[in-house]
Amino acid sequence: MIRPAQKEDTLLRDISSVSIDEDLLHIWWLGQSGFLVKWAGHSFLFDPYLSDSLTKKYASTDKPHVRMTERCLSPALLTGLDFVTASHLHTDHLDAQTLIPIARSNPGLRLFLPAPIIPDAKTRLGDTPLVYQELDHGTRYEDENWSIEGIAAAHNDLKKDELGRHYYLGFILRCGPFTLYHSGDTLWHEGLVETLRPLKCDLMLLPINGNKPERRVSGNLNGTEAAALAKACQAKRVVPCHYDMFEFNTETPEEFKSACERLQQRYQVMECGERLTLHATD
Repeated sequence: MIRPAQKEDTLLRDISSVSIDEDLLHIWWLGQSGFLVKWAGHSFLFDPYLSDSLTKKYASTDKPHVRMTERCLSPALLTGLDFVTASHLHTDHLDAQTLIPIARSNPGLRLFLPAPIIPDAKTRLGDTPLVYQELDHGTRYEDENWSIEGIAAAHNDLKKDELGRHYYLGFILRCGPFTLYHSGDTLWHEGLVETLRPLKCDLMLLPINGNKPERRVSGNLNGTEAAALAKACQAKRVVPCHYDMFEFNTETPEEFKSACERLQQRYQVMECGERLTLHATD
């Protein structure tokens, strides 16, 4: 099993030690599509999956979710969060065994998620003390020091409810001089580049596990597509995710790295539990 670069107490010490300089943005990959972001004393958590719920659920089925990377952190230990996201309803993005202990450690925590999935999320999470904050494509929530906006995602299609609201979202986080895009689970779709290119993102967090029907799960960008999307959107840097979690639904980052180098797209491949720090002058 893959060992995280940092885990538990070591990871927590690193998280608590970083500078609150507004010209620095700190990011930790927590595995799958989970990222912790810290800026100027604020903490933002994207799509965490920090349990073995799927491995246990599918253990006796024809689609076992065999874990590849050790869990880097107990979710109950994450405190001081401004918000957490769930880009869609799939359990590796909206996991009760992760979100319930996080909510208990962060009373009044806001959960940003697509409006159509809120009823199912409430059923899954029960009486968990969360504030459900709906987003849709193009809608923005603004705090005094940061904002988060929904961006439509295709997993595999741009599914909408009867009111035209999207079931799958990515997120744009703006804080100080930084703009970050977390895609959630998505394929390349019409309008995505046109939406993202004007933002000139400092960082894009993109899945690379690909879209293979034989896996019998919804697909994502592959490594080449993730690199090309970042390049087309003029991103300053791109980090791959959604791999090395489950044996049946993963890829290596080699295709992604080769494509980035061919396209001259700046990138960073992270280890689970590793920190990346961006400087406003980068």
